[in-house]
Amino acid sequence: MKIRTFSDAMREQFGTKVYRLSLTAGTTCPNRDGTCGTGGCTFCSAGGSGDFAAPLLPIREQVAAAKRRVDGKFPASIPPGSRRYLAYFQAYTSTYGDPETLGKIFREAASIPEICGLSVATRPDCLPDRMVEILSKINREKPVFVELGLQTIHEITAKRVNRGYPLPVFEDACRRLSAAGLPVVVHVILGLPGETEEMMLDTVRYLAGHRPPVSGVKLQLLHVLRGTEMGREYERHPFPLFTMEEYTDLVVRCLQSLPPEMVIHRMTGDGPKRLLIAPLWSGDKKRVMNLLSRKIAAAER
Repeated sequence: MKIRTFSDAMREQFGTKVYRLSLTAGTTCPNRDGTCGTGGCTFCSAGGSGDFAAPLLPIREQVAAAKRRVDGKFPASIPPGSRRYLAYFQAYTSTYGDPETLGKIFREAASIPEICGLSVATRPDCLPDRMVEILSKINREKPVFVELGLQTIHEITAKRVNRGYPLPVFEDACRRLSAAGLPVVVHVILGLPGETEEMMLDTVRYLAGHRPPVSGVKLQLLHVLRGTEMGREYERHPFPLFTMEEYTDLVVRCLQSLPPEMVIHRMTGDGPKRLLIAPLWSGDKKRVMNLLSRKIAAAER
């Protein structure tokens, strides 16, 4: 088993280390404002999965603030003038709103010299043709990755977590984005209540064989967070959660199911500690990643 990580892919494409800058376009979500639902997905925090995003400021100020948070991670051998960043529009649904207004925000981020590309997180039901056209034009100048929150292919789970759209909507979005030359990165949550490991692997296998191909995947451990409907559900009636050993074993099985050319953008994730109810072991991300690295190395032998 050989995997291609986000870090590897960025080095191949840009010749250097690249860090994401978590930004916000100031959008909300159709699953919160009543357009397709209210309350949002049951696992989603009040920050709209953008709890680590920069505060809502003009884009250049957001970028400057986010750079200050990540610059300490760069190796000393990479001087400030040579550092490269990916503008990651993470919070809520980043294409939900007027395409022209959002396009100005995305173009401004792309115009900053040290920004080498954009990653735009959204829902597949929030990609009108004009928005796809705008992102495609930016993509001709700097790479634009469109991240879609699929989480699961199983409709019974999608309804339980209030995802708000059926699988064919995701498939249509993938076709239109691919036709526009935009690479698609898909979010999958491992550990959603009611799902077996085989159901989770079914989602991963579906993406492995998807046509048109998706370029990357984010595997995310389910975090049960305070202030979410899922957090309230868990506190009333706790449902089973992964141990660290179980989760890392499953991630290895997921990676073995994916084609080697697919970029692995994430293998776990860390919820904000002030909101985290469970699993508490996930708060020690370094320990989780070290265990994952050992298991991946063992699987590669």
